[in-house]
Amino acid sequence: MVTAGKDKGKSGKIERIFPAEARVLVPNMNQYKKHRKPQGEGRPGEILTLSRPLPVGNVALICPRCKQPTRIGWRWDQTKKVRVCRKCEADID
Repeated sequence: MVTAGKDKGKSGKIERIFPAEARVLVPNMNQYKKHRKPQGEGRPGEILTLSRPLPVGNVALICPRCKQPTRIGWRWDQTKKVRVCRKCEADID
């Protein structure tokens, strides 16, 4: 779920992660229009709608159990580390 910006409140699935820039790409979010000039006689001019990556800090995980945006915590189950919802304490993985 997007927590800030023009798409605040909308949710979608993360398509790609850019760890070096700390950004994520969510389809149909943070869209902008790009105008392209005609390229010779083969391709006419057009207006493209593209999605830009969002900062990681503007995106929150939605808990599958309580359906609310939440941060994640960690807990140890026997020998493996499990992600946990901070609001309802349910396992996320």
